[in-house]
Amino acid sequence: MARDRKPSRHRSRLIAASVAALALGGTALAEVPAAAAGKPKGHDVSSHQKNVDWQSAKGKGARFVYVKATESHTYRNPYFNQQYNGSRNAGMIRGAYHFALPNKSSGRTQAAHFVRNGGGWRSDGWTLPPALDIEYNPYSKHKCYGLSKAKMVNWIQSFSAEVKRLTGRRPVIYTTTHWWNTCTGASRAFASNHALWIARYDSATAGNLPAGWQFWTIWQYDNGSGSLPGDQNLFNGSMTQLRKFARGY
Repeated sequence: MARDRKPSRHRSRLIAASVAALALGGTALAEVPAAAAGKPKGHDVSSHQKNVDWQSAKGKGARFVYVKATESHTYRNPYFNQQYNGSRNAGMIRGAYHFALPNKSSGRTQAAHFVRNGGGWRSDGWTLPPALDIEYNPYSKHKCYGLSKAKMVNWIQSFSAEVKRLTGRRPVIYTTTHWWNTCTGASRAFASNHALWIARYDSATAGNLPAGWQFWTIWQYDNGSGSLPGDQNLFNGSMTQLRKFARGY
């Protein structure tokens, strides 16, 4: 997932993290995997993509998008309004995501910041549930943010509970299987009521899932080399099911 907080200060770390991620994940797939034919295609964007040409994205097949809204408890994507409202005006289903930095503040604090700055939800059929992007720390060697497995689980639970209290929906959880099993101790506490957005780039399938989940809802299969702005995603269902997912059914 694109990270854009304080880019000038952290650029060298971001480049290193991106190189490491590619080394671990293998070569990204530039095209939609053949096994996923027929599933709605989407993407996710952040300030790195700036002002997006949404009509062009829709013309290339995009049916949904997640837009980065916030990071930690202070950052807000300066292009959020153009990206979030522009995609909706182009006729796309869209939602907002938050990039977690659990070492900076509590889950509740970051959830409140997220919802105040674009991470809301309503059952209008056009708004995807809020999403939590939680993955290896791109700014430090402490890849689990210095938290124990139990504290990480508690942090995610706190974030989720506050998002649910403020919006009425549990957040989608974006992660990788390796991060989840490493940093939460393979927690199964979330699979029953949180949709999974899995990142995996080195396979024609989404592969093994984090502990507890039996299926993925969204698969990020490419991290920036596809035809759509940002990262490439698929929804695990039909357009009818995607609209139901947006409405909360």
